[in-house]
Amino acid sequence: MELIEVLKNNKLLSGVNESFLSELVGNSILEEFKSGDVILKEGESGDKVCLLVKGRVKILKLADTKGKILFEMSEGDFFGEMALIDLRPRSASVVALSDCEVISIPADYFERLIHREPQILINIARALSERLRVSNERLLRDFLEYEKEVTEQINKLNYLIEITKRVNSTIDIDELLKIILEIALEITNADRGTVYLVDEMSGEIWSKVLQGDEIREIRLKIGQGIAGYVAQTGEVINLVDAYQDPRFNPEIDRKTGYRTKTILCQPIKDKNDKIVGVFQLINKKSGVFTKRDEEMLNALSIHASIAIQNARMAQELVNSERLAVIGRMASSIIHDIKNPMATIKAYAQVIRKKVGEGETIQLVDEVIRQVDRLVNMAQEILDFSKGVTSMNFIKIKLSDFIDGVVAFLARDFERNNIEIEKFFEFDGEVEIDIDKMTRVVFNIAHNSRDAMPEGGKFIIRTWREDDFFFMQFTDTGKGMPEEIKRKLFEPFVTYGKKHGTGLGMAIVKKIVTEHKGDIFVESELGKGTTITIKLPITQTK
Repeated sequence: MELIEVLKNNKLLSGVNESFLSELVGNSILEEFKSGDVILKEGESGDKVCLLVKGRVKILKLADTKGKILFEMSEGDFFGEMALIDLRPRSASVVALSDCEVISIPADYFERLIHREPQILINIARALSERLRVSNERLLRDFLEYEKEVTEQINKLNYLIEITKRVNSTIDIDELLKIILEIALEITNADRGTVYLVDEMSGEIWSKVLQGDEIREIRLKIGQGIAGYVAQTGEVINLVDAYQDPRFNPEIDRKTGYRTKTILCQPIKDKNDKIVGVFQLINKKSGVFTKRDEEMLNALSIHASIAIQNARMAQELVNSERLAVIGRMASSIIHDIKNPMATIKAYAQVIRKKVGEGETIQLVDEVIRQVDRLVNMAQEILDFSKGVTSMNFIKIKLSDFIDGVVAFLARDFERNNIEIEKFFEFDGEVEIDIDKMTRVVFNIAHNSRDAMPEGGKFIIRTWREDDFFFMQFTDTGKGMPEEIKRKLFEPFVTYGKKHGTGLGMAIVKKIVTEHKGDIFVESELGKGTTITIKLPITQTK
């Protein structure tokens, strides 16, 4: 009797004569299913109609490996009738969402039942109509959701096109980093951020930040901090609470009073999946950084890496062109000065023969040396612009070499109120190209002179370590900012003077490298500069 009451409440049997229900119970089977069990399987032929007595099921269309849920049904619903009506294989599967009890009506008895009780057909039609309405609503919802998604994708595509235009609007690397950061802040709605670039030579990541009225360069070792970790691993770091991550350094917050909460740190990769930089975005203005923020940054990353590469290539082309121009100028200068210099040198040699010994002959010898040096300087610039290398190594006592250079610098430095001090801890014999190494000391000394317009000290120290000797040059001048120090040996970098080609320290670096040596610079604004050169005592073939 209790089961008959359950059947009366089922949608399939609503309004059916109660006398049939007892008969139905005798011709049906009560089945039990566990959650996850397949009750009916798509593609099978119809052999029964199921009345859901207890639990919940889902109607699943296996459109892909996961399937698409068409409906969910609960107690009082029925399913499986369509395959018995149209005599075609089942078009969907029915899977238990919870433990279920189902009354199964065999196909042959169901066919007799619908002929005897037309109300069942009416109930089926009502159920199909209801399902069709639900299906239409779901379809409309899905379509609107799809339309929304497509619209978002189109807007995203249009925005990425606009981003591409913006990041490719300049070849100046500093301006480019500023534009990339502005876009990153815009698309993630972050309060602050930094765009770092990878410096493979130094094993660091660097960027530029505004501190007060001055733009300063900041650098981190790859692996240091959150940004350094991302540069090293390529992982995406999305923090809800920065202070809970041991890689976060709160020291800057303590100094500035700013409170870092959320952080999104993500690598910038080129087309070969190589890490060329890092985004670090801080404090999303509303909520936390999302997967969509990560996706948008990833899309920006591709365009940013291309723009960065283009900017670097353009700068290299500009430098190459400038070197070519300087090379042509140097070639013209050499051509123009060789004849008059040769004449001056010839006259000086004639005078030398006539004056005999004494102070005059020393002055004449100095004229001859400086004529040769002038021609060599122009040739040196020409060789640098063409990448030509020719070395003439000679053994000389280190103290004699430095004394000779200082003798030439002395008058110029004296006029500029600069005192020269020498400290020789090593003054033994070394093997160097005297003319080229003289150019190294001259270029360093002249930069120091320009850094001390009010006078000061120029200190030269030498010492030996194992098979290397060191020359160190220290001035008491105005020093240089970090960004200039980092680029000191690049072509066309100048600081604090109106004259010069910007090639002086680039030539210094090239000569030191040709001597199989190394050069180091220490400098701080207001505290002077120290340049140290490390060279092998003997040049191996």
